[in-house]
Amino acid sequence: MESQFNIQWIPTENLISILPLAFVLNGEKIPLEVLEARLSAMIPMGYKCIGVYDGERLVGICGVWELNKLYAGKHLEPDNVIIDPEYQGKKIGEAMMSFLNNYAEELDCDALEVNCYAKNIRGKKFWENQGYEPLGIHLIKKLKA
Repeated sequence: MESQFNIQWIPTENLISILPLAFVLNGEKIPLEVLEARLSAMIPMGYKCIGVYDGERLVGICGVWELNKLYAGKHLEPDNVIIDPEYQGKKIGEAMMSFLNNYAEELDCDALEVNCYAKNIRGKKFWENQGYEPLGIHLIKKLKA
């Protein structure tokens, strides 16, 4: 029997619930304590997150930043997007993006913008299938290991 998925905003006080999926997203390389500290710093900066639930189980997340940049105008940036590996292939990502697109329209955004890991070929294909087009190259200079 097909599960019914519920997509909703995760209340700020429950955002810590995203950490197990964020840990998987980052290849289980960033310790949970570090992720928790970073999340705590992100929340006051406006970080929000969509959660996809199968009953009580959180099976997908999509962080969201509301931004305004000279080249893009007012836009939303999906961030830390992952579906539990057991639930991939069930169109949950598309449903999350539909939820996010509707939210962007409610806010009268000009665009949506996403960053995708360079080696994530499957992710790049997903974003392109959602209508995103490459604009530039996202670079990072690490100051700490």
